Amino acid sequence: MSTPHRHVRAWAPAAVVLAMATAVSACGPQSPAGNGQGVTASASATPSTPPVTFTVTPADPGTGVRLDAPVTVTVARGQLEQVQVSAPDGSVVEGSLDAAGTTWTSTGELTAATRYTVRAVATDTAGERAVHDTTVTTLTPAATAFPAVAPLGGSTVGVGMPVIVTFDEPVADDRRAEVERNLHVTTRPTAVEGSWSWQSDTKVEFRPKEYWPAQTDVHLDIDLGDVEVAPGVWGTTRDIGFSVGSAMVSTVDLDAHTMTVTRDGEVLRTIPITAGQDGHGGRYVTRSGTKVIMSREESRQMDAETTGVSPDDPEYYNVAVKYAMRLTNSGEFLHAAPWSVASQGSANVSHGCTGMSTEDARWMFEHSKVGDVVDFVGSERGIEDGNGFSVWNESWDQWAAGSALA
Repeated sequence: MSTPHRHVRAWAPAAVVLAMATAVSACGPQSPAGNGQGVTASASATPSTPPVTFTVTPADPGTGVRLDAPVTVTVARGQLEQVQVSAPDGSVVEGSLDAAGTTWTSTGELTAATRYTVRAVATDTAGERAVHDTTVTTLTPAATAFPAVAPLGGSTVGVGMPVIVTFDEPVADDRRAEVERNLHVTTRPTAVEGSWSWQSDTKVEFRPKEYWPAQTDVHLDIDLGDVEVAPGVWGTTRDIGFSVGSAMVSTVDLDAHTMTVTRDGEVLRTIPITAGQDGHGGRYVTRSGTKVIMSREESRQMDAETTGVSPDDPEYYNVAVKYAMRLTNSGEFLHAAPWSVASQGSANVSHGCTGMSTEDARWMFEHSKVGDVVDFVGSERGIEDGNGFSVWNESWDQWAAGSALA
């Protein structure tokens, strides 16, 4: 389920059936389509029976209609029997009739650059039927903001994995709240409290108040097809589900030079490690804080130049490592370090990564997944905001304050 901050609503496709139950009869008299707004058609009437009149909004026929503008059909001197708003593919937009039976309002989303056919059937006070046909054509967006999502749909992740939505177009400040209202997170089998928090004008992330419960199914509906995220830029829709597996939480004690690995609260193994060395202006010191495994690679070439160490520096290295699990954007990994086995468990001699024997690294790799939590303690150097999946280094109140709905 969703949190008090913003939660779920199952996404319906952009054109969904939302008509009145029975098919429109073609036997009633058909009125000519009008142009402009207001009265657009009427039924033939006896001298004692005023004609039914139809009003369609947006303008009848409408063009360049906004995706967030509902279609309404209203009748005077009669009651609506049926309204159908149909896309060229035959799909029908959902809608509802008011208690008086005189106004129908669409509730389903409209699709961009689509010419909809509107048909309304009504009866006048004498029981005569009138039919009105017109069209409504939606606008073509100047641009569309596509939301890339992590984790990937269908994946199984650890209890520390945030939901990350990254748009390829900036979201305007005054549209963030509306965007957030249309990002729906649900969980099964139990409800989870959580919140979105904006990291930039293109990125918003969701985390639970506490770690995800193990063995939880998570569903994300991105329901932005009718949301203008910036002037002339409209959103789109996505529907993604992933699973949370076992609760793998490890603790690296930088002073004791150990990593204690737990699964669902049970200690599985305590591994001797070496971490970042002192000196060198502190640039190699491993950061304290809660980190999350971002990726796993059975083999990785590590070139120190990617972390700012030039090839002519005595500390430069370029080496292939086994069982690499990334923890930060800045280049901290868990990995096999057979060259430092003598220091593992007793000294920190690395350039910031957490090294262990090849056997222990293989075991860790086989028991880990993206989203698993690794807590580091014992360093005065803290992890920076946004340096990896660092969402757990803020208090709940700090995190929730990043919501546009806070």
